[in-house]
Amino acid sequence: MEETVDIEAIRKYCLQFPHTTEIVQWGADLCFKVDGKLFVVAAMEMVPQRISFKCTPESFAELCERPEIIPAPYMARAQWVSLERLNALPDAELREMISESYRLVWERLPMKRRVELESGAAAGAKRPAVRRPKPASRKSAVKTKSGVKTKSAAKTKSTKAGRRR
Repeated sequence: MEETVDIEAIRKYCLQFPHTTEIVQWGADLCFKVDGKLFVVAAMEMVPQRISFKCTPESFAELCERPEIIPAPYMARAQWVSLERLNALPDAELREMISESYRLVWERLPMKRRVELESGAAAGAKRPAVRRPKPASRKSAVKTKSGVKTKSAAKTKSTKAGRRR
């Protein structure tokens, strides 16, 4: 006998995928992520409960033609669908769609990052974001003896000089 899909069954299924984390975001949405990237979102406060997931462009078009399946709000441009109720798809097909969503998100991760995760080098932690300072463009920079100042610094200097006159 096949297990009936409810939020707890979906949760257990999603957590079986390697490197999956769960977090409650945006109030009461249960989110499942791989390396910080969403692959399933379950809306816990809505009645009936809803689930959204990523799919291929072909599946997106086909699923959106079915009753009780709509383009996911805010996420449709990235081929996400939302089931208006959990049993809008048969259990086996829903599990297949969740698996496909995980695969799509996993394959979009950089190869180097996938290798790090698979080798355990990441130790379950997400990489810190690396931010590089943007170089000042030639138009918006003024050179001085001490280095480069931005236009706003040059403006302040010229404004002060104008006041002295």
